[in-house]
Amino acid sequence: MAKVCWPYFDPEYENLSVRINPPSRVSVDNTSCRDCTVVKVDSVNKPGILLEVVQILTDLDFIITKAYVSSDGGWFMDVFHVTDQQGKQITDGKTIDYIERALGPKGHTTDGMKNCPGKRVGVHCVGNHTAIELIGRDRPGLLSEISAVLANLHFNVAAAEVWTHNRRIACVLYVNDDTTSRAVGEPNRLSIMEEQLKHILRGCEDDDKVARTSFSMGFTHIDRRLHQMLFADRDYEGGGVTTEVDYPPSFKPKITVERCEEKGYSVVSVRCKDRAKLMFDIVCTLTDMQYVVFHANISSNGPYALQEYFIRHMDGCTLDTEGEKERVIKCLEAAIHRRVSEGLSLELCAKDRVGLLSEVTRILRENGLSVRRAGVSTVGEQAVNVFYVRDAYGNPVDTKTIEALRKEIGHTMMLNVKKDPASAKAPEAETSGWAKTSFFFGNLLEKFLA
Repeated sequence: MAKVCWPYFDPEYENLSVRINPPSRVSVDNTSCRDCTVVKVDSVNKPGILLEVVQILTDLDFIITKAYVSSDGGWFMDVFHVTDQQGKQITDGKTIDYIERALGPKGHTTDGMKNCPGKRVGVHCVGNHTAIELIGRDRPGLLSEISAVLANLHFNVAAAEVWTHNRRIACVLYVNDDTTSRAVGEPNRLSIMEEQLKHILRGCEDDDKVARTSFSMGFTHIDRRLHQMLFADRDYEGGGVTTEVDYPPSFKPKITVERCEEKGYSVVSVRCKDRAKLMFDIVCTLTDMQYVVFHANISSNGPYALQEYFIRHMDGCTLDTEGEKERVIKCLEAAIHRRVSEGLSLELCAKDRVGLLSEVTRILRENGLSVRRAGVSTVGEQAVNVFYVRDAYGNPVDTKTIEALRKEIGHTMMLNVKKDPASAKAPEAETSGWAKTSFFFGNLLEKFLA
């Protein structure tokens, strides 16, 4: 069967549309629904606009409970039902003002997006810091080795995001000189750092081709960049290494790709356990796979989410071959699972000092803990490190190990231990506590990167 192709964006038509149509309209409504805030966006359509909107809402740590998207033709119309991390309406005046400005006509430009606060990769938007990207084969203690190398070379880690999936690790780290607190630009020094990091990332001889270190100069959102790095690394191809620990049964998504014959769309349906940033992860992946979302329906029913996306490829073609459909399903499964970390989260707060991350990760390694995901941030003199951990074999961490960890850390750091809400057995009180921690950490990282 021949592919059905539909016209997409013509540059001349898009320019005409901008001249004819009025600027973006944004409304934040707390009266229509008692249990959520309704955010409506009407705007001239353009490639990537849905991801931009979802990214802004996600950076504010909002929970998207429902969404309706329509972007056929030259106009984009979207309705989001959102709450804060505690399930309440958004009532803070400054936050509402920021939403209206960020999603308004000035916010929906490439330059405008650069000026918006958020988690972005690139030395230009983080002041006196150099952004480093790492990807390679994961193993217990690897983050500790990376931190030790940077400390020995007199680099201080001011912020970082670390994801692991399918035995791969991807990191974005913001570093500066531990004496001057400025970005490092000396080619020789950076070359030495790059070579040493590559050496420990290789892990074994056959991993040489896929262990990479690079210095980022772009303005890509950190979470999106981590998705891009793992996608380029083809982490969605399991190759028989995926375990039940990597993909918890409670998070096994059901994804289908069907044809909508009447309108000429491919319909991607995703049903899985709901969690924060789920819509961002899916829209980000579809966008980077060069698919355009024309319509979407998003809803949460209890602990589960149902998301439907009506898509075509950027060239206007639908997904007609089984190979294309299978690849989309695999890539979306990977995108969903990258942020899943069943088990414990450890939040360590301490006065910032050079080598702190190296010290903390060494303690975790010596206590037999493997870091599945991590977020590191420094604001002023305060450092906040959040680690999602399992034991070295991928099993849940026992109480004795946590108590030993508390004793070794002593009084120099404050340690909070919480159960990740990804765990189906997590008590409601503990899950709520984790949500507050996540919100707090997200704000810290945003302040650092602003």
